[in-house]
Amino acid sequence: MDELEKIPSFQKNHDTLEVGLHMSKPQNGVTTFDLRFKKPNAGDYLSQGALHSIEHLLATTLRSSEKKEQIVYFGPMGCRTGFYLLSVGLDYETVRDLLIACIRRSLLLSEVPGAKREECGNYLEHDLEGAKKELARYLEILEAL
Repeated sequence: MDELEKIPSFQKNHDTLEVGLHMSKPQNGVTTFDLRFKKPNAGDYLSQGALHSIEHLLATTLRSSEKKEQIVYFGPMGCRTGFYLLSVGLDYETVRDLLIACIRRSLLLSEVPGAKREECGNYLEHDLEGAKKELARYLEILEAL
């Protein structure tokens, strides 16, 4: 059997990784940002409903922003401690400011975008209030950076 390479996110020491916004070295022109909402392995994780709703809220607001052409992907980490944002040509400060604006916009929404049965593969598992609570906490973290 061939030896498997350790991917960059598994090369980070998760015992020392803190909440916040982390930027990885670009690969093939794409930069990965680690939006760490929770400290890894600390026993506090995003609930599935909040995680799912944050994914819908930020994916929609990011792709509706002035930087939408530079957003490649936004999605959750399987460990439920945060999200990955993949972009082209955006630096750390621009992404931080963009996230602050998109979170503020998300906090004003009264429903989760794309959460109807015909739009979502698990439309029953959303938690808008839980998502807003987690987003408000993360917004404080971003604003302090």
